[in-house]
Amino acid sequence: MKIEIENLNVVYGNGNHAVKEINLTINNGMFGLLGPNGAGKSTLMKVLVALMKPSSGRIMVNGEDISKERKKLRTMLGYLPQDFRFFTRLRTWEFLDYAGSLAGIRDRRERIEKVDALLDRVGLLEARDRMANKLSGGMKRRLGIAQALIGNPKIIIVDEPTTGLDPDERIRFRNILSDLSQNDVIIILSTHIVGDISSTCHDMALLNNGEMVFSGSPAGLIEEAKGHVYNLSVTQYEYEQLREDIHIISSVPGDAGWELQVVASDVTGYNYRTIDPNLEHAYVYYMEQKLSRVNPTVKTELS
Repeated sequence: MKIEIENLNVVYGNGNHAVKEINLTINNGMFGLLGPNGAGKSTLMKVLVALMKPSSGRIMVNGEDISKERKKLRTMLGYLPQDFRFFTRLRTWEFLDYAGSLAGIRDRRERIEKVDALLDRVGLLEARDRMANKLSGGMKRRLGIAQALIGNPKIIIVDEPTTGLDPDERIRFRNILSDLSQNDVIIILSTHIVGDISSTCHDMALLNNGEMVFSGSPAGLIEEAKGHVYNLSVTQYEYEQLREDIHIISSVPGDAGWELQVVASDVTGYNYRTIDPNLEHAYVYYMEQKLSRVNPTVKTELS
């Protein structure tokens, strides 16, 4: 499978340019789409699943323009939107059975077999008879991924899937997606949570203000931040000065002052040592340091 996005733009009626000249190729496996809230990720997802038409540009799936093959696209697509909802009067298995009928599985016996197999796969088999609206937040997200999978899709798109989940449910959800990525499928994970990308994706793109500002591997983004992440040992006075000028990742108070982890271009004059960056450091560096040289109003949000 291959998705090719060419010169894609989305401009809303109010003039907001939500997506600007996106050019991107996505191959099999897990692909991460990272960026702060309002970066244009959800708009791009809606175009990818043919819920919205672009203002210009096109998206090709295996060489076919999705604007001309919308019905065919939907037969190979599984989608978990950020705001996932279901009918409150349906039990868990009934909702998934309904999703299976919408996916074109006409044989009821086959559909029920798939329903139970998927509920087992996402850890919901014991909850099959519970009302879907009574499930916990994490269980609802797992039901959401089950409905996205019931048609055996070749492209799976999930938008902010772990927002609001506790750490255990977030890990469980990422593991489900990671297992799925071993098959001949494309999984696009759109998120503002850096940990979701670093734990699962081998390829990624970074969006900011509707523009794609980085495309490549997480390791490639991390490479950009090398030499710009530091541990600092500072006094209370120095800490108060630094808070105004430098992005502090973590701060731990001590007997003699503070131990800080910071992302910065220069920390000359302080007691510091350089450390190897991770993806969170790289994201902060890219957004706060590299991009702010071009656009001084750039702000980031980490979760």
